[in-house]
Amino acid sequence: MTMLEKRAWVYLLVTVVIYGGYVVVILGRRGGGPLTEVDYVPVLLWSLGISIGASIVVGIVAGMIGDHSTRTDVRDREIDQLGDRIGQAFTVIGALGAFVLALVEAPYFWIANAIYLGFALSMIIGSLAKVVAYRRGGFQQW
Repeated sequence: MTMLEKRAWVYLLVTVVIYGGYVVVILGRRGGGPLTEVDYVPVLLWSLGISIGASIVVGIVAGMIGDHSTRTDVRDREIDQLGDRIGQAFTVIGALGAFVLALVEAPYFWIANAIYLGFALSMIIGSLAKVVAYRRGGFQQW
């Protein structure tokens, strides 16, 4: 397993766990009231910070464990680029969703969460695309 594949696994797992935790905390704070009344800003900022820190720490630990290649070849770069392009599409979708929500003057809660969901989906789907490409052997040679 190359370092790029390990990094894809780390980003996938960390993002799923942290974003899932964010959703659970926000829904738990709801208390029967509307979601727009939840004090989401501190939870959102903490989850972003924890996500960045956890990705760094888990990435370092994963890099120290096992046998892996630190060299990248054309296949690794193509897989990395493919996953990044797929992931970036979800960042754009999240931004467009937030844009539309701002145009209809939706509460800030929904705008911020549309952006955060776009970021999370970008990392999850992009990393998943990389993992699938690695597991299926990369690209066909034409």
